[in-house]
Amino acid sequence: MALDELSERLVTLPSECEENLCKRVWTESKKLWVIAGPAIFTRFSTVGILVITQAFMGHVGATELAAYALSFTVIDRFAVSLQLGMASALETLCGQAYGAKQYHMLGIYLQKSWIILLATTIIILPFFLFTSPLLRLLGQDPYISHVAGLISVWFIPGVFSNVFNFTFQMYLQSQSKNIVISYISFVSITLHVILSWLFVIKLQMGISGTMSSTIIAMWMPVIGQFAYLLCGGCPLTWNGFTWSAFTDLWLVVKLSLSSGAMICLELWYSSILVLLTGYMANAEVALDALSICLNIAYWGCMISLGFLAAAGVRVANELGAGNAKATKFSFVVVSVTSTFIGFVLLLLIVFFCQKIAYLFTTSDAVADAVIDMMPLLAITILLNSIQQVLSGAAVGAGWQTLVAYVNVACYYLVGVPLGVILGYVIGYEVKGIWMGMIFGTLIQTLVLLLITLKVDWDKEVVIAKSRVNKWFLPECTEAGPIKECI
Repeated sequence: MALDELSERLVTLPSECEENLCKRVWTESKKLWVIAGPAIFTRFSTVGILVITQAFMGHVGATELAAYALSFTVIDRFAVSLQLGMASALETLCGQAYGAKQYHMLGIYLQKSWIILLATTIIILPFFLFTSPLLRLLGQDPYISHVAGLISVWFIPGVFSNVFNFTFQMYLQSQSKNIVISYISFVSITLHVILSWLFVIKLQMGISGTMSSTIIAMWMPVIGQFAYLLCGGCPLTWNGFTWSAFTDLWLVVKLSLSSGAMICLELWYSSILVLLTGYMANAEVALDALSICLNIAYWGCMISLGFLAAAGVRVANELGAGNAKATKFSFVVVSVTSTFIGFVLLLLIVFFCQKIAYLFTTSDAVADAVIDMMPLLAITILLNSIQQVLSGAAVGAGWQTLVAYVNVACYYLVGVPLGVILGYVIGYEVKGIWMGMIFGTLIQTLVLLLITLKVDWDKEVVIAKSRVNKWFLPECTEAGPIKECI
């Protein structure tokens, strides 16, 4: 009888294990999409506000549209990437604090980040105030530079809104409460369309009308998130304003600078591709085709960035909670999910490349160039779906400094030089430049993958606990005895 029972148990064991694995994957996937879903929608909404602004600026005039594009590409994108990068330090800090159940520290780190980002924004203000002479120095058209300077000054209130908007996103994401951001973003983008139509089409307010609507749309999420916070939306993690935010700032500054360097090095990589393409012999067609491809890649990247946020939060939460196996399992689930979606997007681009090209242009020459570059676009989107998750895991574990070094080596010591050789020396032109930069991204992805696969997650838990002790214990008087904070 005992042998029969043992035999029956051995037969049912694989099915029970499979059922248990499916249950774990389902549970983790729900946690993943609670973060990734709203994060993706929020990023689409944020980009949507700028696209709507650009569309209505085109109704103001061709010069204003060119000036807006120039101002946004050269000045505002630099500021946004720096602010977003520095704010992402909160993914590590708040994520691990929440996992370690040091809930009161999330509000304190949120305020610390406000102080650091406000100081950084003030430091970079001269770029906005002196946009016109800067663009003229770079050889741009004087009149377009003058109009771009006016638009850059209008951008200043919006840049200050990013200080709070980005940090709120990281703060709420770490608690899996970012669904509220999606609701507010929907209201914001809807209001932006209505106000832009009223100010630009009906009242004919020109640049002032377009930018006024943009500023209101950018501050709406900030006001909504502040209201959510002050009305008790985060009772565990928000205990009000405190002077503790001004203490031990240097620890947060260092992580913020590392995060800023890591993100900026990634976001500026594509800008170099555009810059190098501008020196080609047939630059007009090449730039038009490249801008279309990068626009598609940029929208696809919004999905990848959503999974970056999910990977960062889940890894940070589980490390903070001391769960090494759960950390590894979370990383595997988010990686497989993001890669699968990237592969689906790759197939859609391959099968519908011709239709996609003519959605953006009526020029046969540009469409042919876009179709010719579609395989590179498909590979880029697939790589992004993997690379962004690896970067998210790095953010969650606090490896920003290491990833910044990897980015410098792979992007700027391998990708860019190889792109120049393939594009200019061998003669592959824009495809050669892009191929070189894809190779740099591939090397970076493989390096990060190797680091992540080789990492000892048990050791990372110890490091996370050390970080908790080092950064959170000075504030433990607010939570109780020291032993409760460890």
